[in-house]
Amino acid sequence: MSPLHAPPSHTDLVIRPRWMIPIEPAGVVLENHALVVNQGRIVSLLPAAEVAERYHPASQMDLPDHVLIPGMVNLHAHAAMNLLRGYADDLPLMRWLEEKIWPAEKRLLRAEFVRDGTFLAGAEMLRGGITCFNDMYFFPDAAASAIRRLGLRAVLGLPVMEFPTPYAHDAGDYLAKGIAIRDQLRQEPLLGFTLAPHAPYTVSDPTLERIATLSAQLDLPVHIHLHETRQEVDDSLREHGVRPLSRLHRLGLLGPQLIAAHGVHLNDAELALLAEQGCTLAHCPTSNMKLASGAAPVAASLDRGIRVGLGTDGAASNNRLDMFQEMRHAALLGKLFTGNAAALSAHQVLRMATLGGASALGMEDEIGSLQPGKWADLCAVRLDEWIMSPCFDPAAHLVYVAGREQVSHVWIAGAEKLQMGIFNDIRDAELREILALWQNRVHPSTVV
Repeated sequence: MSPLHAPPSHTDLVIRPRWMIPIEPAGVVLENHALVVNQGRIVSLLPAAEVAERYHPASQMDLPDHVLIPGMVNLHAHAAMNLLRGYADDLPLMRWLEEKIWPAEKRLLRAEFVRDGTFLAGAEMLRGGITCFNDMYFFPDAAASAIRRLGLRAVLGLPVMEFPTPYAHDAGDYLAKGIAIRDQLRQEPLLGFTLAPHAPYTVSDPTLERIATLSAQLDLPVHIHLHETRQEVDDSLREHGVRPLSRLHRLGLLGPQLIAAHGVHLNDAELALLAEQGCTLAHCPTSNMKLASGAAPVAASLDRGIRVGLGTDGAASNNRLDMFQEMRHAALLGKLFTGNAAALSAHQVLRMATLGGASALGMEDEIGSLQPGKWADLCAVRLDEWIMSPCFDPAAHLVYVAGREQVSHVWIAGAEKLQMGIFNDIRDAELREILALWQNRVHPSTVV
């Protein structure tokens, strides 16, 4: 039989949205196309009119008023801190940490706190179209148990500090426990790992040098808070004689494996160094504004070729794990910071929210764009409500008009997690029960 007359291929799923934004190639919007999925991976993107003659799907989904994009990647999160949402608002970073967050964690931090907080955070992220997140928190094994139940994709930070917490008593203990967890869970298909020293001001030179060595030996990224506040920079100059980035460079931590969260206070020379070393910036605009940390030089970073992804930070400092909010704030803050209305276009921030984060995590060949061969991690957003109309440019609509409440469907590796805004395998009643339990433990006087 001639290939031109071959029978349709059997496949698992065909999705027909009105629009698709594949992210690669950049700036492209496809209208009246279909996406074909088989065994969890994207097989093809093609005009919808050609589907019937080429594919015989087991399931079809028509989304006539929707835009389909890759599932979003949250590049910097503290998932379990969902249980501290609203607990310490309207404070600058160091007061927020020292007066509220660290004392609360000393009192509450246990494996069950992390498990339940991560479960709530994961549900919130899935509901908003986030299919992968890069976490930094304690008890990563407890977080993993929640993530596996959700079927969410995640990269878990193996936390490191010098001072004791209920999780570990010193830097060596943190590292030993973290590596053991990584070895135990490394075959989990939806889980990855980073080494996650909290920040230069909480980790010593010898520990940072050891982390650099382990990163190279184990091929693990390093995820760290960096240049978040002016105080951090000033304290480093006083205590170490150099700014934090220079200190990390001296200790061998700069390179393509480094994910620097925040990067608010970076000068031109430091941007040049980050670009030269191939580092990534995890931009968290909402948290940076709320804590009055400042505005990261994102447009200048992109101009230099620095890889940039978007992060929500934790719900205790944001207070939403909402990538639509981060995209909008990133675009608006970038324009305000540069005085250039053309800075950080809708397509640029969509790329930061998807492929930028995937690339930072070394997953650009697997997720982050709608390309054949990649996992079918997908997010459909409905744009049919009158209050959102008219729509002339779906990419701009996603950034400047739509919100997470418009997310209708989510798939991870082709498995449907959300349909018409309703979870397939999570009960709202269970989420409410967990929230009520922990609200009583965190702050009993607020229980109603």
